[in-house]
Amino acid sequence: MFDAIVVGLGGMGSATLYHLANRGLQVLGLEQFTVPHVLGSSHGLTRIIRLAYFESPAYVPLLRRAYELWRELEQSADQRLLYQTGSIDAGWESSRTIQGSLEACRAHALPFELLDAVAANRRWPGYQLEPGMLALFQPQGGFLTPEACVSAYVSGAIDAGATVREGEAVVSWEPAPGGVEVRTASATYRAARLVITAGPWARLLVPALQDLAVPERQVVMWTAVKDEATFSPDRFPVFNLQASYDTSERYYGYPVHGRPGFKIGRFNHRREHGTPEELRRGPDAADEELLREGIRRFFPKADGPRLAIETCLFTNTPDEHFILDRLPGAGDVAVAAGFSGHGFKFCSVVGEIMSDLVTEGQSRFDLAMFSAARFGSDQAG
Repeated sequence: MFDAIVVGLGGMGSATLYHLANRGLQVLGLEQFTVPHVLGSSHGLTRIIRLAYFESPAYVPLLRRAYELWRELEQSADQRLLYQTGSIDAGWESSRTIQGSLEACRAHALPFELLDAVAANRRWPGYQLEPGMLALFQPQGGFLTPEACVSAYVSGAIDAGATVREGEAVVSWEPAPGGVEVRTASATYRAARLVITAGPWARLLVPALQDLAVPERQVVMWTAVKDEATFSPDRFPVFNLQASYDTSERYYGYPVHGRPGFKIGRFNHRREHGTPEELRRGPDAADEELLREGIRRFFPKADGPRLAIETCLFTNTPDEHFILDRLPGAGDVAVAAGFSGHGFKFCSVVGEIMSDLVTEGQSRFDLAMFSAARFGSDQAG
């Protein structure tokens, strides 16, 4: 009998496990693969963290706490996990990316600079923004190292007394006297509380998420650069770039770090949806060409030979905001899902929030925009 069970030990689950264990709870973490692994959403060597959050100013308080918690993890793990390069949000003046980033910066008094394309390209020669585009630079942006973050959280949880089972997939769970019962292919466990942080597999464990947390195939690529110094972390900010007047074409990317090459991805890549088992893992020529379009257009100095290309999975909600909630009628069960490709930076604070939800029944943050009830669906399944 455990105080709590956490299902899925990617970014969100590993942080939740850590927070629960460090509160003195006897907690079990179940992971169907290994810690870490490359089959979900918490890998790829680098993941962006940024404060100028065009998606909604409501995210900024969570981000400020996330930064604090990432720095605390760095200290406890004695390992650098967060690299501050500054971040660029680029697009046309009327674009959602520029206007939303400006709104977040002004609402929360964040320092920023707004540059035209000529000034941005001169300052950061790895960029080639088009005439008429703007770049909002926020100096606190940067990137996290996801595999190292997950490993640090799980190691810290184990040091605090957590039990971890790798290679053990959850088959089912159900309410039981005093809490919940969780079944895997090899064992049955009981706990007073359950947290489901299973990424693209969450909808298998919470059927009401079937249409609310939909997996999508995503591809990222690394290419050789003409001058590595131009794309080094101290000379090349991470970016979120809206390449069309609507939001249908949006790229994101990173300086050289962790392996040779410039890294780029495109949101909603080829809009391929399905179960984790159905979605193709292997990249093809069409995947590369789609990413090459963005490189040739905006980062021509990075249009060198392909060095690596990988797939990962996003899990999208209809409005692309997260689901952080307790299940109605089952207050001892909480779910974190649907991070829609922009969630990893929040892992540290989401772990704290999920721990609060199952131990105290509430969070100090306003979670209304993350409630499952906003979709008008009965999340009790």
